[in-house]
Amino acid sequence: MQAMKIAVRAVAMPPESSIVHLYAGSNLADAYAVDLPHQQARQMAMDSLARHVLGSQPGWAQSLMTVRDAIVQPFGIKTAKQLAAHPAGRIGIFRIYAVGDDEIIVGEDDSHLDFRLSLLRKRQEGQYGSITMSSVVHCHNKVGRAYIAMIKPFHKLIVQRSLVRAVRGGFS
Repeated sequence: MQAMKIAVRAVAMPPESSIVHLYAGSNLADAYAVDLPHQQARQMAMDSLARHVLGSQPGWAQSLMTVRDAIVQPFGIKTAKQLAAHPAGRIGIFRIYAVGDDEIIVGEDDSHLDFRLSLLRKRQEGQYGSITMSSVVHCHNKVGRAYIAMIKPFHKLIVQRSLVRAVRGGFS
């Protein structure tokens, strides 16, 4: 059996996203898209689709999160364990800000930075449509800028691998 080739592509920040107003002046803004694998993914509720994408992080990314928590805790930055301890209104560590038919906005506000992540489904692209994951970060201080500098090399890899893993898993 041939392995499925999944192409995650860097794309422009989507102008139709409800976080478009956050793009200007951001310290980090990027977007990656992947084609949806089947009709079911095209029809899924956005919170379910987001749980598959955000829950599809590779093991090495989870290990990096443990290291991140050990480094940032002394600075008063919320740890993943603290964020996940309050699951209502969250997908893992991400607070849900808005859910629509084709977009979900998650993120977090903290003393050092605010970030939003949009998962935007485009039903007209590809055979079954596509999903675009956009990230926007606004830093408040030196700690936030140092944090972004620390995670930026890993951010792109984690986003891309999460999208690939969700497609391989068939969003199920």
